[in-house]
Amino acid sequence: MIRNDWRDHERLQGIEVVADSLRTVGYLPSRQIATTVYLAARLAKPILVEGPAGTGKTELAKAVASFAQAELIRLQCYEGLDESKALYEWNYRKQLLRIQADGAAVEGLEQKGGWSKVGQDIFDEEFLLERPLLHAIRSRESSVLLVDEVDRMEVETEALLLEILSDFQVSVPELGTIVAESLPLVFLTSNGTRDLSEALKRRCLFLYIDYPTQERELEILSAKVPGLNSKLAKQIVGFVAGLRSLDLKKSPSISESLDWTRALLEMGIVTLEDSSVPDTLHLLLKYRTDVEAGIKELTSSDRG
Repeated sequence: MIRNDWRDHERLQGIEVVADSLRTVGYLPSRQIATTVYLAARLAKPILVEGPAGTGKTELAKAVASFAQAELIRLQCYEGLDESKALYEWNYRKQLLRIQADGAAVEGLEQKGGWSKVGQDIFDEEFLLERPLLHAIRSRESSVLLVDEVDRMEVETEALLLEILSDFQVSVPELGTIVAESLPLVFLTSNGTRDLSEALKRRCLFLYIDYPTQERELEILSAKVPGLNSKLAKQIVGFVAGLRSLDLKKSPSISESLDWTRALLEMGIVTLEDSSVPDTLHLLLKYRTDVEAGIKELTSSDRG
């Protein structure tokens, strides 16, 4: 029977406990985020986290692994990712060296079991290269499996992931079926670049993390940027919210908002009325047309 160690974890015993646990490692969750993590632990369900880039999807998985003192196992998805990179493959070079070293057995083909013995030897645990999915299944301790940017994964590989998430087991032809001893807590993140299958969504708890409200972003900036004065913090939050309402190629994320805030402090800027502020907008906005729109917004809006 597969153990669900997460159900009884002391840092996951209630929604408020989860929220407090996340705060202790610097992640400021909404009520919805804390509720979803709590239910995922109790129900042994993966969490599919969608939302714009830079809104804290990946950081959520890292924060849970941090406060739970669990191993974080990360599979970074990309176009062309296949089973050998996601699940396992054999160490072919090491297998070849074994065959060469075991020349006596190979030369004696007339000897009963010659090739058979070599074949058994080279498909042993010693030659197996674990990739993230297999590592998560074989882990005997509590772990967090992060499948990052799952929407970049091709449909065929998504089917493999679906099979693993259904039973938390995998068949390796040379070794047999490997069943998880301890369930990992699974986070799948998506930026929404393509629609995921209904079958995958059905097996997950769904969580959408959008850009934060101004109140929550103000809380994040105040907590993450020591020495930030309240006037500048409110100006930054209001300005960034205004930018997100514009038709930009890429709206600024929370992480970019934090980088920009730290840069302003590093330059000794205490108000957005400072004449140097337009020169820093490339830290917040990543396209020339967006920077131009940001400068126009900066000069036309009241920052008081």
